[in-house]
Amino acid sequence: MMGQKATATSHKVLFLNTLAFTVCFAAWMFNGVLVTFLADNQVFDWGPIEIGWLMGIPVLTGSLFRLPAGMLTDKFGGKPVYGSLLFICAIPMYLLSQADSFTTFALCSFGFGLAGVSFSIGIAFSSVWYPRERQGTALGIFGAGNAGAALTTLFAPTMLNRLTDNGANLEGWRQLPLYYAIMLATMGVIFLIFAENKKPASSTKSFTQMLTPLKNVRVWRFGLYYFLVFGCFVAFSQWLVPYFVNVYYLPLVTAGLFASMFSLPSGIIRALGGWLSDKFGGRSIMYWVLGASVIISFLVIIPKMDVYSPGRGVMAKKSGIVTAVGADSISVTDKTYALKLKPDPGVNYDDQMLILPIKQAWHEPVVEVGQTVKKKELLAKGVTHIFFQANVWIFAVLIILLGSVWGIGKAAVYKLIPDYFPEEVGVVGGMVGVLGGLGGFVCPIIFGYLLEWTGLWTSCWIFMCGLSLVCLLWLHLTAQKMMREKHPEDMQKIEQDKRTFIEDALKE
Repeated sequence: MMGQKATATSHKVLFLNTLAFTVCFAAWMFNGVLVTFLADNQVFDWGPIEIGWLMGIPVLTGSLFRLPAGMLTDKFGGKPVYGSLLFICAIPMYLLSQADSFTTFALCSFGFGLAGVSFSIGIAFSSVWYPRERQGTALGIFGAGNAGAALTTLFAPTMLNRLTDNGANLEGWRQLPLYYAIMLATMGVIFLIFAENKKPASSTKSFTQMLTPLKNVRVWRFGLYYFLVFGCFVAFSQWLVPYFVNVYYLPLVTAGLFASMFSLPSGIIRALGGWLSDKFGGRSIMYWVLGASVIISFLVIIPKMDVYSPGRGVMAKKSGIVTAVGADSISVTDKTYALKLKPDPGVNYDDQMLILPIKQAWHEPVVEVGQTVKKKELLAKGVTHIFFQANVWIFAVLIILLGSVWGIGKAAVYKLIPDYFPEEVGVVGGMVGVLGGLGGFVCPIIFGYLLEWTGLWTSCWIFMCGLSLVCLLWLHLTAQKMMREKHPEDMQKIEQDKRTFIEDALKE
């Protein structure tokens, strides 16, 4: 049964759920740092596509099994399911230390990727301990365990440098999976000792009856929202490490620090998102989240550029003989044509804080002294240089904002679930989690193929902008449909006012 009021036991279970989720999420995102390290140091010969698959495989496992994990939690309670999961994940994490090929690495990754199902277990197990009016805040606090991704991107690169003696002993990387395996097993012991079990009212239903809510299209719409705000968050928690390394030429440790700047605020602010959703409603918050996602994704689409293009040249206004050719002018018979000088090539714009692109234009003579030229013949060709720095600090601020916005959105989605499906949080939350987790699996692979096809690292942001726009339109159309059903007279008046406004505007 759903809790009628929050108690000390409720808070204790929420704390244990959040702590276990943090540990599991750190393990789930493990490949984002390790695979990048191994590829950059040529320990394994992996290209962008192999890297994308290895980053995505753990996410795939953690996604596919979220629905059955949520159902098991509704059926048997969170304590036995969560505790068992932590021990099961520790085994393939330990075996990863022995991996010596893409295949064995992929198999171990598939195994410890089960850590991702901790989300649907924790959501279902946390919700039964709190009343409906406090579930948004409680689930938001639990979701702060996403910060585990930041802990991995923040500390794992430094640990890898120390374990490998800064690259002198590359085989030292094999110790890191051992530490993660110990961490998972230890958390399993703590959870089984201190947690208390509780089941929802739906625990008496058969598994077939528990799946009934999945016929509702609302579940799949929530899943698409979560594909964006959670799945893409998971994808970028890993993808941003190679992104910073390749686009901004940062060392792995620094790239991990920047990536953690994206994922850490997103995890922490999720608790705020839960509170805002309790206060203003999940749908209202999602409007702001999706709108901001469209805008920020659009702002980071423009790639770092250093482009040279033909520009406006200088042509002879009448026929004659070239009498002088200089850097700043060309003389033809009795007429002199001024030229734009080439800017100082020694200026390094990368050392400056540039927000907008810089355009430079100059002329380069194409004639010689004594040459006869005709009217409208080219005397000096134009050269246009466009430089866009895509400054790393501005980019970092924008992705921190995006990560924070998505963090609020994650809480808003899971506020909507108990509102519409109060006794099926495990099943519905599990299915929404499956779709969201699939985003974390699919997106790194999509990013890898987009990079191969376009050659642009920013192609991933084009995909994000399009996906955000689709989610926003679906939300708006659904809200409009619900308003028409519940308040038909008000909607008719609004639509009439719109038509009148458009007609008046056209008349003017």
